[in-house]
Amino acid sequence: MKSYRMILRVACAFVFSANVHAATSTVVDVQDVQGISFQSPLLGQYVEVTGVVTAKDKYGAWIQGERSDDRRASSGLRLFGSLAARHMTVGERVSVTGRVAEYRSKPNDLFLTELDSISAVTRISSGNIIQPLVLGVERTPPRNQLSWLDVGPDGWLSIPGNVTLLESINATLRPDDFGLDFWESLEGQLVTIPWPTVANFPDRFGSFWVYGDWPVTGHNERGGLTIHSQDGSMPPAHPEAILIGRPLDGTHNPKTMMGMRLGNITGIVTYQFGNYYVLPLTAPEILKFPDTNLRIGDYNVENMSPHSHHIPHITSHIVHHLHTPDIVFVQEIQDDSGLRDDGVVSANKTLRTLVDAIKKASGGVVYHFVNVEPEDNKDGGAPGGNIRVAYLWRPERVSLVPGLIGNATLATHPVVDEGGNVELRYNPGRIDPTHPAWEEARKPLAAAWQTASGKRFYTVNVHFSSKRDSSSPQGDARPPVNGHVERRQGQANVTATFVRSLLDVLPDANVIVAGDMNEYLAARAVLRSLTVLLHDTNEVAGVTPEEQYTYVYDQHAQEIDHVLVSDAIAEREGGVEVEHVHVNTWAGSVSERASDHDPTVVRLWVCEPETEQVFHAPKLDVGREQVVL
Repeated sequence: MKSYRMILRVACAFVFSANVHAATSTVVDVQDVQGISFQSPLLGQYVEVTGVVTAKDKYGAWIQGERSDDRRASSGLRLFGSLAARHMTVGERVSVTGRVAEYRSKPNDLFLTELDSISAVTRISSGNIIQPLVLGVERTPPRNQLSWLDVGPDGWLSIPGNVTLLESINATLRPDDFGLDFWESLEGQLVTIPWPTVANFPDRFGSFWVYGDWPVTGHNERGGLTIHSQDGSMPPAHPEAILIGRPLDGTHNPKTMMGMRLGNITGIVTYQFGNYYVLPLTAPEILKFPDTNLRIGDYNVENMSPHSHHIPHITSHIVHHLHTPDIVFVQEIQDDSGLRDDGVVSANKTLRTLVDAIKKASGGVVYHFVNVEPEDNKDGGAPGGNIRVAYLWRPERVSLVPGLIGNATLATHPVVDEGGNVELRYNPGRIDPTHPAWEEARKPLAAAWQTASGKRFYTVNVHFSSKRDSSSPQGDARPPVNGHVERRQGQANVTATFVRSLLDVLPDANVIVAGDMNEYLAARAVLRSLTVLLHDTNEVAGVTPEEQYTYVYDQHAQEIDHVLVSDAIAEREGGVEVEHVHVNTWAGSVSERASDHDPTVVRLWVCEPETEQVFHAPKLDVGREQVVL
């Protein structure tokens, strides 16, 4: 891996005399090396510092000097090189001579202040004990924002990204106000996280996010941290959470999940791989597992093909937790040959396998299904998979308004029939599928439906482009780059244009837009074209902001799967009931998940309910004109 270093490292060898730099090195304190900004004021200088060795790894060690009275200046320091790695022992008080350097492995990383080219180590004493700084007691992470450079109404989610480079500014730290400044002010120090709660599953390296016994934002019922925006406030970036890295003693971190409680974690604050970390001295123990009650709803089924191993799990969720709803919006349905890139685009076998499994598991509930076949390898996703959106529905409850099914390139739009009813030119049909916004992306599928009594409603099933190529929220680019945000914004605009055309001809239309939008509503500028037309069902149903999540990534519980409804539904007397069913984000491990998304259950009315039919109790039977998604 290419390293980007402001002072190039040179190999450290024993041929260096302890006095090579004696004439040019300056005796300073550790906090003088760290300084009160992101980069050292002594960069490139040879210095002599004294401190107690607090930890080691195979690349070097860390020392800690006397704590500074200035909260902005850390008293810990990384020592890089074999002399530190091989010839220092934890607990020794040492005097070290070396060169001040700033290191990062990638251009968007922040710099790590360290001492390299170490030429002399003097052991002063042994058996010394450094008391760790207890977070939440002696120092508490600030909430909400990461950096003062994240300007804009949406803070760290503001667009465009990469307006400013934090390291180019190298401003004085404000650790009481901003998260990046807080963790930078503790760089290299030994800290303790008391009573940590886990925010996510571990990544592929075993690292996981936690927060300690201190105030946090967006705390949800499970114990995660939810991105949300309320009353125009900036969405929180959750700087009060920190990544826990690989234990320094070679032990293995536990397999974590959202809401798990752990024993106290003591370790070294550092920066690596695009984020601040605490490297624990040893692996923490599990104190308590979160509750595991399961419920489920509307689904991104994550690359489902006829032979997918997770079909039984998805089936079980739909039958036993969704209770076989009237309509199921599904995303990421692959073609009948899965990832084999053989020109096959039909997904009938995939969908038939799913609905047959539901019928068997439910004791006879029948679903019909519909999708529009894409052009081969034109809708993004894994090559050959041809993922698309689709609908499952129970024919005794609802039906498609009769019409012609569209194809990959035909655009549907609202039309008025001879009886004055609004239908779609193609039903179901794709929304403006040749628009540049949908290049290498899934096209939304619009459909017109009617209940058993003939009441019509309209749906749009979406799967917007992913956030791939986003930059680290704790990286140099400020605000961080929101990967492919322009694509999602354009896709939202095209979808909103269709919805507006429908509402123009039928202002009181019952419209439901749902699916995987790969974006937070808190990033208000991205999905604004939709949210000015439609209502977030969370707000209509009164779901608290902290419980609005369907996905977990880094330290954030987040909602990227949304259900939006028109005025007619939002303002109807029967109301809306919403539940995000955390069967996957609350799973015992990553391998136990059926999908990386949680489903969402929405109860709504598409006509005025009779008084006795208004839904109040959490029972599963539905009323005559109530549609369950």
